[in-house]
Amino acid sequence: MERWAGKIAIVTGASSGMGLAIAKALVQNDVVVIGFARRKEKMQSEMQNVKGKGKGKFYACECDVTKPESIEQAFEWVKNNFGTIHILVNNAGVSSDAKFMDSSRPDWQRLFDVNVLGLIDCTKRAARIMLDSNVEGYIINMNSIAGHYLNIFPDCSLNFYPASKFASVAATEITQKELYGSKIRVTSISPGLVSTEIFDANNFNVNAMKDLPVLEADDIANAVVYVIGTPQRVHITELIIRPFGEVKY
Repeated sequence: MERWAGKIAIVTGASSGMGLAIAKALVQNDVVVIGFARRKEKMQSEMQNVKGKGKGKFYACECDVTKPESIEQAFEWVKNNFGTIHILVNNAGVSSDAKFMDSSRPDWQRLFDVNVLGLIDCTKRAARIMLDSNVEGYIINMNSIAGHYLNIFPDCSLNFYPASKFASVAATEITQKELYGSKIRVTSISPGLVSTEIFDANNFNVNAMKDLPVLEADDIANAVVYVIGTPQRVHITELIIRPFGEVKY
């Protein structure tokens, strides 16, 4: 990770869960991190005591990835204040426990606005800045095993969350192909069940999951550091991480 010291990273959805853990891990490895999230004050509060060894710093930038104008303003702020971007972690994501027949278009729109369109928009803007600056870059898309297999968890409906994650996996591969020949690597990280506040925020039946094996957010943050820290000759295109004992139903 030494060569990334002082380099600029954007982490979306950095106010809680995996995004917050990833932001902390990168700062502690001396990366300058800009967190994108709607809850700017929460990011600032959570990160105020997180320090790097010298160059690692954190900056909070309010951004709603469902709104193109908000994404544009956030990237302009980063470009004007930092000049370029070296790392993008597309972590912002939402889920749903409502059954398909009990939900409606606004529910599906929210899933795809955040999990797919927000990811694509941030990817394009970050990649353009990386290419124009001619820097070594890294784009990581936080996906899910639900983007590879259906019927992941028993007694729990995920609505069209898996569909959005299947789209995210495809978007990652498309980005890899379009950026072939550049100095930008693109990786999809697909965790299994991770203990975060996303379940409470989306009214999941937590009791249905309480006895299942689970990962912690720090486990995913450690994986991000590992992937980014590999030599440029190494391209980890897809990384699936399951809690030990998790099975496909």
